[in-house]
Order: sequence, then structure tokens, then C-alpha cells
Amino acid sequence: MGYNLQVSIDRDSGFCFGVVYAIDMAEDILDNEGYLYCLGDIVHNDEEVDRLKRKGLRIISHEDLKSLRNEKVLIRAHGEAPETYKLALENNITLIDASCPVVLKLQNRIKNSHDAEEKILIFGKHGHAEVIGLQGQTNNEALVFQDIAELEDVDLPEKFTLYSQTTKSTDKFYNIKDELISRGYEVKANDTICRQVSNRYDDLRKFVKDFDKIIFVSGVKSSNGKVLYEVCRQYNPNTVFISKAEELSPGMFSPDDKVGICGATSTPMWLMKEVKDVLESY
Repeated sequence: MGYNLQVSIDRDSGFCFGVVYAIDMAEDILDNEGYLYCLGDIVHNDEEVDRLKRKGLRIISHEDLKSLRNEKVLIRAHGEAPETYKLALENNITLIDASCPVVLKLQNRIKNSHDAEEKILIFGKHGHAEVIGLQGQTNNEALVFQDIAELEDVDLPEKFTLYSQTTKSTDKFYNIKDELISRGYEVKANDTICRQVSNRYDDLRKFVKDFDKIIFVSGVKSSNGKVLYEVCRQYNPNTVFISKAEELSPGMFSPDDKVGICGATSTPMWLMKEVKDVLESY
């Protein structure tokens, strides 16, 4: 029997402009030169990374960069620390810089704060590519925390400047700011959260309400994927997180279910279409 699922893709989901920019740049070079090095995963989505690897993208680590000479290397949307640029100069590496403008602007603001000798706190994920780049602007002196609980036993300065990784939850950022102020700290807060990500909260809230089931498609490494998945789950508890179509099975659905598909800013539209095709085949 056919399940006859009614399937719709959220038209506001899919790549943000930072990711589109980086991937377009990579594909141009791959089409012309056949290969290109990229520092770290170009996007936090394994399916898209695999697609580009098949076109000749070679993912390298910071360790690999040290032994590379006279090559082109792409810097992805997450941005890099000053060290990377210095190393590239020393090794005669041409950097193809696809850092997202929103991230670059934030790096610049953090650097100016650091130069002005402000104490800096960054709300962000430990070890995340973007956060490493941000911390690099402060000579790694900024304090990074991903949860306010981490600040319980920390001796914080009376006065500091608070920044956020660009893909964090706006609500959480403001809750943290208010909480720190209520503890008596003097906090200068800079909301540097990307509006392309935060505007999606409202879009998703509206989108997910109309469906029996929501399939949220995202790489497990995607920070904004975690944030946006939670938004979906909050407004439609029947939300399932998957990374690829193979993780679906007919048993997850009832006949005639209305199913909505949405994703992170790092989820390619082709992958959501693949998910739709599988669902419509049940």
C-alpha cells in the first residue's frame, strides 16, 4: 500500500549566503583547475563535502597546512585566526578567502575591543572553527563559554565586553547578558548574531505548525543546525533530526501524513529534495 504522504520543503531553508559564496568560489576553481585545498570542512554537512570531494576538493587540517607550499587554499565561511594568514605568507600559499562577511565584521570588532584592552567573553561552542578564529583576534585571551553554568566558579572581571558566535540563539544571548548584569557585572553586550540565522527562527515557527511530522535535515556538526532543530521541536514536537535520506523509514509515518522538510544554513537544497523523493516513494 502507498502511504500517500503530502510532502513540502521549506523554501526558506538551505544555504545562507556565506555558504553559497564559499561553495561557488570552490566550484569555480575546481571547474578550472581540477583540485583545490580547503582548510577544514567547507561546510558542516558531510553529504555536501562528499559531493565536492568528488569534484576534486581536498580537505586539509591546520597541521597539513604547515607542510604545504606554493598552493591555493580556500578559507571557508567560518573564518580563520591571524596565525593562518601568517603561515600562508611564510609558505607562499595563496589564500582564497571565502570568510563570511558577518564573521569578518565580528572578528574586526573583537580585535578592536582587544586592542582597547577590554576584557572579552565569547558565547560560543568550544573548538568550533568560527570561535577559534574569533579567539585568535584576542591572542587567545578571550574567555569562551558555551553555557552560563561554566562561569559559576570563574573569577570574572567586574567589567567586560560580551560577544557571541554568529550562529548562536539570540534568546540565549540576551538571557546570558541579563543574568550577568543581575549578578552585578558591568556588561557591554554586542549582539553579533547573524540575522540570516535568527530570522529563520520566525520562518520555521510558522512553517512547522502546519504538518503532522517535520523532518529536519542537517549535519551533526552544524551549530546552527542544533539551534534550528530545537526551534522546530519546540513548535512541533513531531520533529525528527536526520543527516541523510537513508535514515528514513516508512514506519516513521502514518498514511496521508503531511510532512514538512527543513534544514540548517549548511544543508544543501539537493539533499532536502532527495529526502522529499524518498518520502514520496513510500
